[in-house]
Amino acid sequence: MGLVNWGRVITAMATPFDSQGQLDEPGVGLLVEHLFRTGSDGVVVCGTTGESPTLSKEERLRLFELTVRAARGRGPVIAGVGSYDTRESVALASVAAKAGVDGLLLVTPYYNKPSQEGLYRHFRTVADSTDLPVMLYNVPPRTGVNLEAATTLRLARDARNVVAVKEASGNLIQATEIVAGAPDGFLVYSGEDALVLPMLAVGAHGVVSVSAHVVGCDLAAMHAAFFSGNVAEAARLHARMLPVVRALFQPTTPSPVPLKAALRLLGLPGGSPRLPLVEATDRERDIVQQALASGGYLKV
Repeated sequence: MGLVNWGRVITAMATPFDSQGQLDEPGVGLLVEHLFRTGSDGVVVCGTTGESPTLSKEERLRLFELTVRAARGRGPVIAGVGSYDTRESVALASVAAKAGVDGLLLVTPYYNKPSQEGLYRHFRTVADSTDLPVMLYNVPPRTGVNLEAATTLRLARDARNVVAVKEASGNLIQATEIVAGAPDGFLVYSGEDALVLPMLAVGAHGVVSVSAHVVGCDLAAMHAAFFSGNVAEAARLHARMLPVVRALFQPTTPSPVPLKAALRLLGLPGGSPRLPLVEATDRERDIVQQALASGGYLKV
């Protein structure tokens, strides 16, 4: 497979729901439009931020189709098809390919906590089942298992279409090991919005971001500043965005609950999260509102 260029800022897109908790199909198009207009180079659909564990196979297929249609070729649409069942991930990869997506995001299997050899075989099996390029997704706080640097590099070498990793371990040493050992063209993306600039400093290509729903233009500007050599400006933008990032990742509630509160404040489609997630409390919502307002992202 040739080199893949997915851009610097990829947004892990929320799934808009209507007042009845069903897919808000017009809202999907509006949200995709907002993201491409405010700094996103591409989107991930049906990832963790998209509440993928609560989506049926039929809903995922519809979301793939709607997002591809709304993107109109302006950037890659990467479909989240990972699960803790390898056979299910293979089946979802096939569904996503038929919907016309540009790539796949495969999260580390959660709950069953496979060994490193099990992780390798899982990812290799799914990757070998498709011609689409694959981004691995390592997020130990969510899954309970770490995809070690050695396993990521083994997959990058052995599987022709494993072309990137979203590294959300928060471990800069591990990220450095991946960057240093990766084959040419393999892309490392930050999966931690609070660590984007440090990740770029150790060789990451970009970010798969939640906060890009709100601060996408500043994220894009930070990447442009960093890669043009203006590190001081990149650091200024990093600090400007940090309060919003902290508000969207509060210790009292999981993402994307604060994000959905932010979308509502900004008048963007999102709706309420699906159970077992519940809406932000008044205090959590106030924290989001204060961060957006003080950063100039919300007109009050």
